[in-house]
Amino acid sequence: MSSRSTSSISTRSTSTPSTSTRRHHLWARAAVALAAVGILSVSGLPQLQGTAAAAVKAQRCDEMFKLPSNPTDPSKLPWAKGDAVRPETDWDSYGFPNQRQAMDGLSLPDDPAARDKILDKLDKPYKSYPEGTPDRVYATYKDYLKRNGNTDTKYGGFGNWLNEAYIEVYGRQPRGEAFHGKVVKDLGLTGPDWICEETVTVTDPETGESYQRRYDAFNKVTKEAVEIKSGGNHDTSQAPKDRAFLKDPKFKDYKLRYAFGQPQSEDTVKYTDGLKKLGGQGRVTTYEHVSTPEPEFQPGKYTAQDTAKSIGRGADVIRQSPPTPADMKRQLDRIRAADPEGMRVRGPGGVDFSTLELRYVGKPVKGQGLNYSFSANKVDESSGLGYGGQQKAELISDSFFTWLALTPEKFWVNLNPDQPDKIMDKTFGKTDAGRVLLQADLEMKHDYAKDMDPRTGIGKQLFDKLKAENIPCTHGVRNWIVPKPAEVREQNGGLYILDAPLKVNSVPQEVKTPSPNGPCNLTDAQHKRVTELMDAMIVPDIEKKVNTDARYADLRAVYNARVAAEWIRQQDAKSPTDYHAIINSNKVTDWPLRGNNASWTPEQTYKDYVKSFTQGDYSYPCERAGQPGTCVMGGVDFSKSPKQNVTQAKFTAEHKNLPRTTDISVKAMTDDAESRALLALGGNTAAHTGTGGNPTPTPTPTHSGGTSTPPSTPAPAPSGQGGHQPAPGDQHASGGLANTGTQIATIAGAALALLAAGAGLVWLRRRKASSGSGA
Repeated sequence: MSSRSTSSISTRSTSTPSTSTRRHHLWARAAVALAAVGILSVSGLPQLQGTAAAAVKAQRCDEMFKLPSNPTDPSKLPWAKGDAVRPETDWDSYGFPNQRQAMDGLSLPDDPAARDKILDKLDKPYKSYPEGTPDRVYATYKDYLKRNGNTDTKYGGFGNWLNEAYIEVYGRQPRGEAFHGKVVKDLGLTGPDWICEETVTVTDPETGESYQRRYDAFNKVTKEAVEIKSGGNHDTSQAPKDRAFLKDPKFKDYKLRYAFGQPQSEDTVKYTDGLKKLGGQGRVTTYEHVSTPEPEFQPGKYTAQDTAKSIGRGADVIRQSPPTPADMKRQLDRIRAADPEGMRVRGPGGVDFSTLELRYVGKPVKGQGLNYSFSANKVDESSGLGYGGQQKAELISDSFFTWLALTPEKFWVNLNPDQPDKIMDKTFGKTDAGRVLLQADLEMKHDYAKDMDPRTGIGKQLFDKLKAENIPCTHGVRNWIVPKPAEVREQNGGLYILDAPLKVNSVPQEVKTPSPNGPCNLTDAQHKRVTELMDAMIVPDIEKKVNTDARYADLRAVYNARVAAEWIRQQDAKSPTDYHAIINSNKVTDWPLRGNNASWTPEQTYKDYVKSFTQGDYSYPCERAGQPGTCVMGGVDFSKSPKQNVTQAKFTAEHKNLPRTTDISVKAMTDDAESRALLALGGNTAAHTGTGGNPTPTPTPTHSGGTSTPPSTPAPAPSGQGGHQPAPGDQHASGGLANTGTQIATIAGAALALLAAGAGLVWLRRRKASSGSGA
């Protein structure tokens, strides 16, 4: 299973499958193993070896986990007919104790001098300091540094060491034990024939080498050996033993079952596929018993958390995401080297953070914080895409609060070569939300220009048609993006953002600034025909890019944050929330331009646009006034938002697993039961409360240094003061959010106002719903 190594086991050798008659209680052996983990985490070596492994004894599974003896009919086990995956409707979660998680917000200066000033005060062995205190953590890190010449070249800093060695390693054993017990209970591996932690001697007939192989569950009657992993990785040290098991004549009638708590990694799929070929038809099967582990702990002063002014910073996997691809590679190399047993579960390396979007916000009750949930594409850790999580979450968080803080009349941008003094509101231009909108506008212009290239692709097809119809040129256009009906579901006090697709609109538009190609004089009929062809050929391709291309991912994420913020505004209007003082304050200093974009100005993007408009993105041969010449191409843009309602029946039919997935995601990153390509991860903006596990959790061991405790009462989040007055023109966008709580509605909130050349200013605002209900 995912919590143990079998590389060093001391047990008797037999010529037939053996069962130990000695009984050893689960809680006691878990404590022994955890003690070993605590020691090994000091040096950053997470392998469990020696006496911890030797202490494990075989026992009836139902007795080991204190379960009733109600075995499942072997023919009804999920792997009975081959490989299987747990039905999505059954995906759930389980708790496991790891009190060290409560220290995940602790920090230490990166500067060696400042760091040592703190560490030098700790002059006693790390075990002398109480578990659960900063001194214990710092002293342990100091001991690790001492063992490595007072340098940390392995982890690259205290934060990585804290998460990867001190916290995560410590939780592996109880997590593995909890999942082991869960699988035994859920599948009914009980009764006198199912023995857990059974060790057998296997011999490779080709090499003559013998091994001791311990299986998590073993049945001599049905002739099955089961290996259980709480993650999706295999134990590389077990590979020669499993191959020997499949080749050993003593076990020729036995079947090897692998049960995983998460989808298998690519490396593990290759490994199990190899075993299947070796074992022959049906002897090796894999089963994914998808379930999310939730660490149970008593939160405290040093527990990482979000605030009433941020979301996403408390999510473990986001905080552990490194900033660059190179950092990601180093992190994965460390993890792989330190985890040959496959004990870990999916970390940031399994997430494509470039696709992160806000998909749920809970009921914003004053003083109780806000539950939230993101979605992101799932990837194999070998892809190396797990970097940038903190930056993306920060962008979404900052945008969410920007949409709350600024009054709606400030939500506009404008790229018009005739209006260099009206690019965007100055305050909005100091935020990343404003930057994303303006740069996405310019990106769209470039894409439009590329599609209009008459030498290739869609552009060639368009100009061939124009030439065939004797239309000499194309007029100027204004393109802008409006959201298509964005489905949301208001239920149980929260809002699910189900889909927020974007649409590209296009109309003829001319400006005073001369085009480098000269004027295009067309008849009304020709204008109409050019518009028809461009709408049919160019616009759909641009729309597809806006909705799917990675270059517009930030725009889509910022828009989803706008959807959520608009709904929070509605709730605050009904009853003051923790965001009351932020809404319409027009203060955005807490959410400024960050990182590499800190020095960005709207004028920079405007200059790039003017260069594109006046000089073109490319040139191509053409006729000008009937004479050979050269033409250039550049330009285009965005805007607004409609509304639609669908029934509760549709939500239940199409998204029946979403509420459960979202609830779990607030506590830990989980597989999305609606889409196996997605993950869900979130948190809460009140004081970190930890988790309480399942209502009737499978028994899990306590451990030295901390026990599983019920979640504490959430500490009040900062509350706002002051009144909220609707801004002038603060109307409902076309449709608004249906104020029913029982149906799906499209987001009515403000559209992304990104104007094409010559369009003038367009204000991002809410419009009055046809029903008159609040937005």
